[in-house]
Amino acid sequence: MNLPHYSPPMEGCQPMADGVGTMCKQCDAIVSTFKIRNRTKGSPYTRNLFMKDTQLLIHSTQVLPVNKDLNIRAKALRKARNLPEVLFWMQVTKGRFHQIDFDRQKVIGNYIVDFYIKRLGLIIEIDGASHIGKEEYDAKRENYLRSLGLTVYRISTYAIKHEMGFVLKRLEDYLIENYGVENGRKGMRSDE
Repeated sequence: MNLPHYSPPMEGCQPMADGVGTMCKQCDAIVSTFKIRNRTKGSPYTRNLFMKDTQLLIHSTQVLPVNKDLNIRAKALRKARNLPEVLFWMQVTKGRFHQIDFDRQKVIGNYIVDFYIKRLGLIIEIDGASHIGKEEYDAKRENYLRSLGLTVYRISTYAIKHEMGFVLKRLEDYLIENYGVENGRKGMRSDE
């Protein structure tokens, strides 16, 4: 398998058959292979994600469908300055939240999601007044996203505006509970 833009396997590690990672004979562990965004020294995007001394399980993502016609709309939404989204973005951008890389207004299929963490396969939706009366649409959208193997986590705009510390703490707890690896075992995910 030729992966020119991906990190090379470590010496002594053999690629796995599915191409998701490599098996290290020296440490008898699976080492994930993923695209490195920033190769500069001191990059916040490291190989493994840790939160409170708990390693998070890296989600092996498939290539997601993208409706390229929505890219212009997603760019406009990023510039729209929706207050709750901007407040949340200020807390998580540039690896500020446990060095996790968040994408804002990401196009997936025929939908635009508020935030997306590729390495975890997690979508974060900020729910406010714009979602009132759209419960059926939101359910259809969420079912589609889950069918792609993604998880959806929702946060209310009220919580973002009035309880940001609790929002980040609950997100941290959710990630540890659902993506934490303890003694080589994956935490139970709520959608499985």
